[in-house]
Amino acid sequence: MAGRGKLIAVMGDEDTVTGFLLGGIGELDKHRRPNFLVVEKETSLAEIEETFRCVGGEGSPGGFWRPEGGRGAREDVGMILISQALAEQIRPAVAAHARALPAVLEIPSKDHPYDPARDSVLRRARGLFAPDELR
Repeated sequence: MAGRGKLIAVMGDEDTVTGFLLGGIGELDKHRRPNFLVVEKETSLAEIEETFRCVGGEGSPGGFWRPEGGRGAREDVGMILISQALAEQIRPAVAAHARALPAVLEIPSKDHPYDPARDSVLRRARGLFAPDELR
């Protein structure tokens, strides 16, 4: 990673991920692991959560974003864009993510508009400031 910036990872439904891929963020690392996950009806919650934990810098035994038998998380990702509807499905994992990098940003999808009241990252950011400072 010397001399290179960090990647943006995206997790969401097919339309959301395709839009970002058309924008040019798709990349495979040297182990052929993508920096995106298209979630379909058949995708299990366990796979979604494991992928989030792996790209989020937390270790787990296997994983979609790791080489076979690989250890350690992806360290080349600086930001995770995750659709808010998907983040709701794995809310405990998203809420437990406390590292600065990769930053987690919940985004709207075609079928689910953004709801600031459900965004755990925004709630944490608001907690850093006193109400008077937000005006």
